[in-house]
Parts: sequence; C-alpha cells; structure tokens
Amino acid sequence: MNKKEMLLEECETSLAALLNRINSIPTRKRSLSIEADQRDKNFRDVLMHVYEWQAMLERWYREGMDGDLPAMPAPGYKWRDLALLNQQIWTNYQDVTLHHALKKLKLSHARVIRLIDCHTNEELTTKKHFKWTKSSDLYTYFAANMFQHYRWALKTCDIIALKIEKNIRMEKVK
Repeated sequence: MNKKEMLLEECETSLAALLNRINSIPTRKRSLSIEADQRDKNFRDVLMHVYEWQAMLERWYREGMDGDLPAMPAPGYKWRDLALLNQQIWTNYQDVTLHHALKKLKLSHARVIRLIDCHTNEELTTKKHFKWTKSSDLYTYFAANMFQHYRWALKTCDIIALKIEKNIRMEKVK
C-alpha cells in the first residue's frame, strides 16, 4: 500500500470513528453542551472547527494550484495567531445546528478526498513538488487537515460524550 492509499484509508477510517462516537450518544442528547474550560463544548463546535480547517485547506489548494501563494493559515492571521483564529472560527459557527455541521463536514470531506484522488502518490509525497507547499509536500497538508484533525476531534468528542453519558446516568438515578 502506498502513501496515497494509506492517506485515503486513514481519512475514511478516522472520519468513521468520529461519526460513530457522536452517533453513540442518543439523538436527543447530541446537541448538549458540557461545562468545560476548553473552547469546544459540544459536538457542533468540534465539527465546525474541523470543517473550517478543511475549507481553508481547499482555499490554499485552489489558490496554490492557480499559481498564487495562499495566505496561510487565513487572511489576516499568522501561524502564531492560531488561538485567535480558532476562537474566531468558534464564534462564527455558534448559530449552526449539529445536523448542519455534520452535513457540512461530510461534504467538505468528500471534496478533499476528490482532491487527494486526482494526484499521484509521487505528487502527494514529493517535497517542493508544488511551489505553494514551500519546503513541504502535499501529503502533509492533507494529513494535517483530514485524518490527523479527525483524531484530535475524536479525542475531544470522547471528552464531551463521556460527560453527556455521565449526565444521562445521573438522570436515570433521579
């Protein structure tokens, strides 16, 4: 199995694990927010964070393939500003429902998978193959914004799910 095939498999497997964890919570409880010091307090927050990073990846890719050097991570933000950018992402999506968040993430996942699919293993894994990736390779960008982000999201959703499950157990005791 080459790196492209491994990338595609990891993307699908990691997304499935994330969605399965969310689906393990009763439907009527999935939109609950937890009390926490962390930024993301519900499944929607986590999904929209991942979605927005995939949308940024799609913009980087489109602009880079058109011969431009994309503003990374986002216009007006430097890599050192990630906390501010991530907080802005959180703020931007507070009115989105969990249902809509799931739909948006599944659609962006499919779009990025199509982008990965249109490249050869060599194009994905050769450093500096594309000018816009600078000293890196395309694989690194896809991995970071797809399966690696899904793994982070799964850990975060596990924390949220465990607190929701604990609340469900406590409700049954009452």
